[in-house]
This record gives sequence, C-alpha cells and structure tokens, in this order.
Amino acid sequence: MARKFLYIVAVLIVLALAATFAYRIWGVELLRQAMVPGARFESQTALPTDSYARPDMWLARPDKSGNPALWTPAGIKPADKPEAAVFFIHPTSYLNRAKWNAPLDDKEANDRANLFLRGQASAFNGAGAIWAPRYRQATFGAFLTTKADAQQALDLAYRDITAAFDQFLKETGDRPIILAGHSQGALHLTRLLRDRVAGKPLAQRIVAAYVVGWPVSKTADLPALGLPECTAADQRGCILSWQSFAEPADPSLILDTFDASPGFTGAPRKGTAMICTNPVTGTPAPDAATATEIGNLVPASDFSSATLAKSATTLRCDGRGFLMLGTMPQGVGGQYVLPGNNYHVFDYSLFWANVRADAERRLTAHQKGGTRG
Repeated sequence: MARKFLYIVAVLIVLALAATFAYRIWGVELLRQAMVPGARFESQTALPTDSYARPDMWLARPDKSGNPALWTPAGIKPADKPEAAVFFIHPTSYLNRAKWNAPLDDKEANDRANLFLRGQASAFNGAGAIWAPRYRQATFGAFLTTKADAQQALDLAYRDITAAFDQFLKETGDRPIILAGHSQGALHLTRLLRDRVAGKPLAQRIVAAYVVGWPVSKTADLPALGLPECTAADQRGCILSWQSFAEPADPSLILDTFDASPGFTGAPRKGTAMICTNPVTGTPAPDAATATEIGNLVPASDFSSATLAKSATTLRCDGRGFLMLGTMPQGVGGQYVLPGNNYHVFDYSLFWANVRADAERRLTAHQKGGTRG
C-alpha cells in the first residue's frame, strides 16, 4: 500500500514543487518519463551506528545553529525552555531522477527540506525542542511507479529514520515526546508507530502523533499503531490526522488507491473511514460545515517566510475522512492548489497557530497526567 498510495501523494508534491503546468497539460505519463529513475535500485549499506550522534546529520536539533525549525512569524517566539522533545520527519524534497534515494549531502533537497521545517515543524517550537533528521528519502519518482525498486527505496529511507529515532531517544532522556510528519514523512511515522511505539513502554511518553497529509484508516490501520484517535482537546497519547481540501472537492485519486490497499492490520481499507481531525479543536471534524476561525500562515511567493493571519472559514469532514474548508484564506493557494481542490501543500500552514496551541495544550495535559488514550 505504501508504494501505491505514495504514487498519488507524489503526484501532488511534484505538482506543488516542480511541474504543475506540465501535469495539467500532459498528465502522469509525462511525470513518469521525467522523474522515475531509469537505473535499477542500488542497495546501500546501513549508516554507521553512531551517524546520528553527529549534528550535521540533522536538519534541526536543539544545539544546531541556524535551526530552521526555530522560525516564527512576527509576534511569536519559540519557547525559552521547551519541555517536550519533538521528532519531525519532513516530506519529500528530493526531485532528482538520477538516484532512487537522496544523497544526504544533496544541497537542493536539503534546502527544500529546510523550507518545510520553517512552515511545518516550526509550529511545535512552543512546546518542544525539535529534532528533524536528514535521511536518504525516496525520490518522488519512486512514487510514480510500481517497480520493486520503489519499495526498496522507501525501505532504505525508513531504516535511516529508525536509526535517527534511536539516537533521538538516547539524547532526550525521559522527556515527553511529540511525533510529527507530513506526506512521505507521515508514512514513515506510521511505520515508526507500529514498530517502535505500539505495545512498548515508550507509548507512555508520547504526547501526541501528528500524521498529517497521510490517510489513516480507523479500522484497518489504527489498531496496529498503538495509539488511539484523538477525540478530546486535552487528550494525550493519541493520533491526529487530516488532509485539506477546499469545497467543492474531488478526492477520487486518493480514494481509488486507498480503497485498493490493505491496512497495517491486514484488513482491507476499502470503504473504511479515515481519521479526520479538526486542527482547530483537536477533535474529530463534524460532518456538517461549522463556522470557525483558523490561524494560518500567508506565505511569501518563494515560501521562505510568512505572516500569521486569522481567517474565517467553515470546516467539515466529508464522511470518508477529508477535511473540507468552505473558503480559503486570502493569499493561500494559487499555482500550488492541486487537482481536485487539494491543499495538501498547506496542510500545516493553514492551521499553524492551531497546531501550535494543540501541541501546547496536550503537553500540559501530559504533564498533569490527564486523560490518556
């Protein structure tokens, strides 16, 4: 399923970052020709066991100068003494078809990843110290094919994530943990929850897991991930997930692939509901459109900076699990709006202030020993 669904997500990411105009004219086949590596996957050895003890293996960590995750819009500052430790997995930023996996020192991919950290991971710097590893991410061309090479590339990327997570645990002691990711990063996060959190003592330290821009079936995935869906604003040790669309929306590309795949439990995902969190309330989104105010980032044209705004809209869940916004904030969208009115690129930035408040609220509940699971 990972490879199949990443096919759809990658189409969305490449639209947003590199080929919107070409896609709209020539479609997926052109993207395949341009982006899928022509060579076979080359097996790579595991990184040395102490690799992630080196600061240069991290895009963000508390002792790193120029930490992009410490960015904030005017009027907001990172916490002076953050209580939690945040493990953030960035989305796909490697667009090169020369290799199935990004070299760790690829400047272009790292520069893009830094932009993602500024607009996404920064939402958590009021609650925790942010750790975001470099990893040999699968190129998004791997998401446009069913070749076995693509799954091998994803598995290699995940091995790096687990190595980074192990080092993160060593260096953060017994602090509360916030887990977060987006798109490819959220896929790796679901695997991390299944393999390293579910049924383990570590689950007791998890404040929340933000699986954003990635579908999580309530029946075919969730039981295997070790944490329940967040159903209360002050609940700790639970999962939030949403995929942002504007009305009228057409999520059929995602549903077609989602419904054809098995979940982490082995059960089919077809027809199942996905977690659909309202990021403003931190609870399941209502079925009926509900007026609300969101705290969104309005990005600069090059996405290198943004201002914070308060915008009125409505929110609802479509029934299967897509978060629908009735109107979009001024200055958000343009060429980065994806087919079907999909606002995947803006999953975090649309609700930046709300995510920030949610993480801080759940951390307070964790510290007070509030409702868990």
